Amino acid sequence: MLVEITGKQNEEIITTSSRQVAEKFEKEHKNVVRDIEKLLGEIGSKLSVSYFISSDYKDSMNRTQTEYLLTRDGFSLLAMGFTGEKALKWKLEYIRAFNEMETELKRLYNERKQWEIEREKGKLIRHVLTDTIKMKITDSPHKRFMYPNYTKLIYKTLFGKPFKELQEEFGVKPKESLRDYLTAEQLKDVENMEMLVSSLINCGWGYDQIKNFINENTTKQLAG
Repeated sequence: MLVEITGKQNEEIITTSSRQVAEKFEKEHKNVVRDIEKLLGEIGSKLSVSYFISSDYKDSMNRTQTEYLLTRDGFSLLAMGFTGEKALKWKLEYIRAFNEMETELKRLYNERKQWEIEREKGKLIRHVLTDTIKMKITDSPHKRFMYPNYTKLIYKTLFGKPFKELQEEFGVKPKESLRDYLTAEQLKDVENMEMLVSSLINCGWGYDQIKNFINENTTKQLAG
């Protein structure tokens, strides 16, 4: 892969490495590093991270060596001095690779934004369900079990597995929420099911009625 996404979540950048550039443009890596460091001296330290990021790697003898990660602008700046037919070919390949990865990064950002929206919406809908249980279900020694019971029913219906098994499958740690491991679409499915359960409780339905109704309709959807 010519370029890759690097950096912390929501702070990612697209880079290629000086070693990769040296290989593709058939140059000695030490000379590519030399050219980059010359450019660094010219553009100044304040702007340098927008172009080149110092890094290191282990060589074949397990020694730590310096390399640089190049942003799109850094690559463009460095590659200006590369000439010839092969150099042109790889410049075009890098332009294509950066374009494709930028599209992928935008897709990731959009997915995360949608996930954040669904996660916040899900918190409100969860409160609707818990408040509905609190207000509409008659007080009894068993009432406190209604909260986890409805949760388990919803997840079992949607994912076909017990809640605890899902936690293990997703690797949910103690005090973490399973919802934080779900996709935006899965969160939306949970929200819709919680709204349905809240509506049925408001209509005076009991747990067994709701369970049978959900199971019957899920079976019909799968069959249809």
